[in-house]
Amino acid sequence: MSAGSPELALRRLELTVVRRLDGLLHGNHQGLLPGPGSELGDTRVYVPGEDDVRRMDWAVTARTTTPHVRDLIADRELETWAVVDLSASMDFGTADMEKRDLVVSAVGAIGFLAGRVGDRFGAYVLNGDEVHRFPARGGRHALYALLHSLAGARRGTGSVDLASAVEMMAAAHHRRGLRVVVSDFLDTPESWERPLRRLASRHQVLAVEVIDPRELELPDIGLVTFRDPETGRTRDVHLSRKVRERYAAAAAAQREANRAALRRSGAAHLVLRTDRDWVADIVQFVLRQRRTAHLARRHPSGGR
Repeated sequence: MSAGSPELALRRLELTVVRRLDGLLHGNHQGLLPGPGSELGDTRVYVPGEDDVRRMDWAVTARTTTPHVRDLIADRELETWAVVDLSASMDFGTADMEKRDLVVSAVGAIGFLAGRVGDRFGAYVLNGDEVHRFPARGGRHALYALLHSLAGARRGTGSVDLASAVEMMAAAHHRRGLRVVVSDFLDTPESWERPLRRLASRHQVLAVEVIDPRELELPDIGLVTFRDPETGRTRDVHLSRKVRERYAAAAAAQREANRAALRRSGAAHLVLRTDRDWVADIVQFVLRQRRTAHLARRHPSGGR
């Protein structure tokens, strides 16, 4: 976000989202994900890797000997709640923007999309050891107020407790809806996987993982002083080929652990990077969700 003109930056964000996502949500009440609901819909053939096994229709599966899941018809007037990580690790970026800017953009896109289908949008914002709750409200002005607060939030100090924030959100809001967690997920999955799994047992959950390319691999530039943004500690490291290879392997393992933990928890996983076209990545994600839902409607189970 531009520090000099936050209002202009937010208007540009809205225009970008509306222009490039216009028409995706026209008609049916659908958001980023096929919405949860209390009314049972059609059964269809289970798609490995895409469908949640907790929605398995065991009666139809036993009768047809083919795994089937049962879709849910989305409720109207839902609330979308987000946990937004603005910890010190977000104040980092080596490409087109800082991770913090990408977080604000992602929340803005999700908020605009939720508003276009009539959902109210609220958030728990984590900044250092503080948690700021923004009540769920509908309308453009409420979303702008939230985005202004995110864009103007003080730089983070220390780490945040992502697991506690997820538990707090889950305990406070029981009605089914979309729940979003926007973070870089740098904590070990063991700290947040169980709370996220409990959240996904009742709600549709989207995990937005924010990444900078330097978190995946290091450049060949010799001696570098590293500073941990959450602890302030510094260390001089010579970026030899061996060090860079070990770093890349550890980073890949960490991201793979995140991917596996998010899949086990039942959350949808969207990766946004500071060196990529984040709007295009959201568009592709939404289109994949729409395509899956469309195929499910075209090929309902014939064994009902």
